[in-house]
Amino acid sequence: MVFATNNKHKLTEVRQLMPEKYKVFSLQDIGFNDDIPETGKTLQENASIKSWFVFKRFGLDCFADDTGLEIDALEGRPGVYSARYAGEEGDPEKNIQKVLRELEGVKNRTARFKTVISLILDGKEYYFEGKVEGIILDSKRGKAGFGYDPVFLPDGYHQAFAEMPSGLKNSISHRGRAIKKLITFLKQHT
Repeated sequence: MVFATNNKHKLTEVRQLMPEKYKVFSLQDIGFNDDIPETGKTLQENASIKSWFVFKRFGLDCFADDTGLEIDALEGRPGVYSARYAGEEGDPEKNIQKVLRELEGVKNRTARFKTVISLILDGKEYYFEGKVEGIILDSKRGKAGFGYDPVFLPDGYHQAFAEMPSGLKNSISHRGRAIKKLITFLKQHT
């Protein structure tokens, strides 16, 4: 099955979560090295755009995700624009620094990561969502993970996502939760 991404970090996470029965291919694995434009106004729209693109162009069953960080004090920003919050180049460090600047002096730092997966299976689309609540830290912690992981502390834990072993992060993360729903669906329908 194709995962419509060229993001190596996402691909690694998903491959770790998927049962061995399912071989997951990236866009690069099927010979497509470009980014698929994400022109949607919601996570669901962007995930759908990517999965339908692959299905229509290559005729392959596939799934795509879009993920956003929603910060309550920023009225849900960066949200659907999380990957390019500080500019079109999509620099994770600049994105983090912009969020930290915008939250300087703000007491309410509640936030959530949300992932929406669009699956195209036999020409029909299905959606799966995962989210995890937490807070935005005052500064970066940890070296693992990617994106906003160094500043996101999930509820009930003392480690930022970037400080956690990948197995723990994958078991509680937004993407992990969405992928578990996808796996359950696939087991029942394939």
